[in-house]
Amino acid sequence: MRRDLFDEEHDLFRETVREFMAREVVPHHAQWEKDGIVPREVWKKAGELGMFGFSVPEEYGGSGITDFRYNMVIVEEVIRVGASGLGFGLHNDIMAPYMVDLTDDEQKQRWLPGFASGELITAIGMTEPGAGSDLQGIRTTAVREGDHYVVNGQKTFITNGINSDLVVVVAKTDPSAGARGTSLLVVERGMEGFTRGRNLEKVGMHAQDTAELFFDNVRVPVANLLGGEEGQGFFQLMNNLPQERLSIAVAAVAAAETVLEETIEYCRNRTAFGRSIGKFQNTRFLLAELATEVEIARHYVDKCVRALNAKELTAVDAAKAKWWTTELQNKVIDRCVQLHGGYGYMLEYPVAKAWLDSRVQTIYGGTTEIMKEIIGRSFGF
Repeated sequence: MRRDLFDEEHDLFRETVREFMAREVVPHHAQWEKDGIVPREVWKKAGELGMFGFSVPEEYGGSGITDFRYNMVIVEEVIRVGASGLGFGLHNDIMAPYMVDLTDDEQKQRWLPGFASGELITAIGMTEPGAGSDLQGIRTTAVREGDHYVVNGQKTFITNGINSDLVVVVAKTDPSAGARGTSLLVVERGMEGFTRGRNLEKVGMHAQDTAELFFDNVRVPVANLLGGEEGQGFFQLMNNLPQERLSIAVAAVAAAETVLEETIEYCRNRTAFGRSIGKFQNTRFLLAELATEVEIARHYVDKCVRALNAKELTAVDAAKAKWWTTELQNKVIDRCVQLHGGYGYMLEYPVAKAWLDSRVQTIYGGTTEIMKEIIGRSFGF
């Protein structure tokens, strides 16, 4: 079915992003996989092309456009070439709402120009060694002392953890107040007591810098509190999580589409027993099943993007998109590995790398089980 989500300006922007990926990313990504990190210079080059901060007001260097379809274009083009090391999606899709909507004028002046230019790379510190999907279980604390908060704690599995200049840290400002005792503080590179642990070794996404972060009596100015009020952090997170989960769903469908397309071509050219393996009924039936499910997922996700732009996307709708598409992504890529046979296990084939990179999709941003719990609770049982 014809896809009608994008307008001409999105198609033109896609050409720009695709050319950037071909020139600045694809020739180097294999080396970045070995290095375990993407050079900061790539962020600056992307910023020069206007690839960051679409919703950042023009006076701070952004486009002043609230249209998630531009974010979607970048995610799709990054996935299309297998550039899993780029943390652009986290910066654009997850961090932008915090940096644009929850900052006061002074904070905007300090942070947004660099956010839009790619000179200030962002991350969010939610997950801890003992707290993942249960955000109310975090133990990092921020105790008010005059004009500062003293932050102590630890975060782990933090995307952009090594490269980040600004980290939005989820901390307990009142441990006795439950959900109302959580606040969001921006910890900046170079603050005394803020250190980074090792760049974590992962199953996939090897070029993505994922790190542990440590806070030892870090004095964070009260001026770095997001939202202007203590105790609102949990609700601010809940408000922004649907967009984060939709971004993951966008990546999931794009990955499934890309690998499926590559696999169909492989089945067209690979022969066994004197004929193309695509001519075997089992192959055709399997590809028919995968193609149908991926296209259905595509149209649901596109509808969710429209809902987000209209400010109508619910937490339940986003949870449905997130769990279904990421489980489908893993199913599709696993089946495609099987269709590749032994070559599917060789990292020189994109399907093998996609298989490794995809596994985390059902885990971060809220596990499949948490997504189902969100949906289940909506029934009012």
